[in-house]
Amino acid sequence: MEDQEMQLKVRRVSDKFTESMYVLANEPSVALYRLQEHVRRSLPELVQHKTDMQSWEEQSQGAIYSVEYACSAVKSMTNSSLYFKNIDGLLRQAISMKEQISNSQGRSLHDVTPSPSPLVSAPHAPSTSSWPLD
Repeated sequence: MEDQEMQLKVRRVSDKFTESMYVLANEPSVALYRLQEHVRRSLPELVQHKTDMQSWEEQSQGAIYSVEYACSAVKSMTNSSLYFKNIDGLLRQAISMKEQISNSQGRSLHDVTPSPSPLVSAPHAPSTSSWPLD
């Protein structure tokens, strides 16, 4: 009887050992199967996210380029204020010279031409000025 009992215990131990070996041997393949299943389900969504991100990156790069270009244009405009001040000064000088020329021509025409008679009107002298501000 003891022999049978011993055989039963040995059989249980060997069955448990065999079962443990079976589980240990199959565990990696079950894990790999689960990983494969997960990748197969989630891969299309991940690919879609990747393409979306690439598209957003391209749009962002375009927007960044536009902003940098606009900033450089604004900076160059602020640097050109000196030129605009020079132009403003030259325009004021030109207007002043034009007024002086017009005034001197008006005086010389007034001094040279006799006063018109009431019946005959005096012809206007041709303008010698090439200024568009006439």
